[in-house]
Amino acid sequence: MGERKASDRARHPGSVTRTLRNLKEAREEFTAAVRWYEEQRPGLGGEFFDAVSHATALIQAQPEVGTLSRDRRTRRVLVQRFPYEVVYRLSEEEIVIVAIAHLKRRPGYWKKRT
Repeated sequence: MGERKASDRARHPGSVTRTLRNLKEAREEFTAAVRWYEEQRPGLGGEFFDAVSHATALIQAQPEVGTLSRDRRTRRVLVQRFPYEVVYRLSEEEIVIVAIAHLKRRPGYWKKRT
């Protein structure tokens, strides 16, 4: 989950490139979840890592792919196979990963980060 560039219109000339940035809290949530899954079963943490990486790559390739929140400030993409979502915010210059949030624990806790 490092700094990267994303093109949201890769097939079109003059596409917009956005920097990907992860909030510290999102990085910490991600690391904690990877560790927790790895403790449950060796290799499961790696599978979770890959699933979140896949969701993040999708966001980078198509920044508007995520479901828009009610307040229209954030978007979310579900993580395949795991009860998590990647919550992010878009601007003209960047994609900001706000949270790697569990779907059943403390809904909306991350909203103060937006």
